[in-house]
Amino acid sequence: MKFLDQAKIYLRSGNGGNGCVSFRREKFIEFGGPDGGDGGRGGDVVFEAAGNLNTLIDFRYQQHFKAERGIDGMGRDRHGRGGKDIVIKVPVGTQIMSDDKDEVLADMIRPGQRVTLLRGGNGGFGNAYFKSSTNQAPRHANPGQEGQEMWVWLRLKLIADAGLVGLPNAGKSTFLSAVTRARPKVADYPFTTLHPNLGVCYTAGQEFVIADIPGLIEGASEGAGLGTRFLGHVERCGVLLHLIDGTDYDNVAEHYRTIRHELEEYGDGLADKPEIIAISKTDALIPEIVDELKDALAEASGQSRDSIFAISSVARDGLDPVLKKMLGYALEARAARHAEMAAEAGEDLDAEDEAEAPDHEGDSAQQETGGWHP
Repeated sequence: MKFLDQAKIYLRSGNGGNGCVSFRREKFIEFGGPDGGDGGRGGDVVFEAAGNLNTLIDFRYQQHFKAERGIDGMGRDRHGRGGKDIVIKVPVGTQIMSDDKDEVLADMIRPGQRVTLLRGGNGGFGNAYFKSSTNQAPRHANPGQEGQEMWVWLRLKLIADAGLVGLPNAGKSTFLSAVTRARPKVADYPFTTLHPNLGVCYTAGQEFVIADIPGLIEGASEGAGLGTRFLGHVERCGVLLHLIDGTDYDNVAEHYRTIRHELEEYGDGLADKPEIIAISKTDALIPEIVDELKDALAEASGQSRDSIFAISSVARDGLDPVLKKMLGYALEARAARHAEMAAEAGEDLDAEDEAEAPDHEGDSAQQETGGWHP
């Protein structure tokens, strides 16, 4: 299955059904009066977060989504049926953004979360609505209200507990395949990984999700290489594991500064996330060189020498201490995220309890004056 993390789609809610002009026609009833029904309300455009999806590939084949329009009113006081809503399922972690990408309209972060993005148009009143003591045979009805339409961008930001960052060919995919059952492509050339990969790691009786993204190079924030587009997939991570290729031992400090600079240029709090530094491919190094690399990275990063790990994913050496430290940060971030979701859910319930009944008088005034504009 191909991975797609951005898509542009067109949305349109349903138009309201037209009101009906009709009069009662029955034998022996000379003045039957108006009996035109109201039009039905147009369908809404609803987004739903689905836990079993992890790509936006479906939107490559369908870009236009339109809700059903309301049914017109009919005689004998028959009101039109409301149009059916269109429910668009997206992966958890999808952001819905405006056409210019300046505004986040919705953030789908919980499985089963539903957001109504566009409301359908109201149905028009039939002529029976307008009858009164002074106008006993109204001969007009209102048309249905136009639905809303817009283009939006969908951007998927994978929800993972930990993220892997580093230069190309630093051993990120090898690490992911060593600690999880994920099987990303592994080769000895840069940019082997062209799209993010996820894996579930089990350690100390707990599990957490690790995201592997394509490597960054110097100038990625300006579009070099694959750019920083995929950094969005580690924005929600609780901790970053920064892997540095130990076989290029003359430039490890410079490689560290390059990635840190790109994280700072990208923004969105990535540079402020907890960072674990690990020297990879140590199976090809002697212990004296590993010690020198730790000293160089400690000086470049400002961390203590003991907090820098040396690992070999191929030999599965030194992985457990790294995983346990990642797990601690991941559990803290997960607890904070759950508390935030619970607080948001409580606010939503309070808002629903305090919501007032809809003002139908305002709608009536709009219809009577012909002010049916979305």
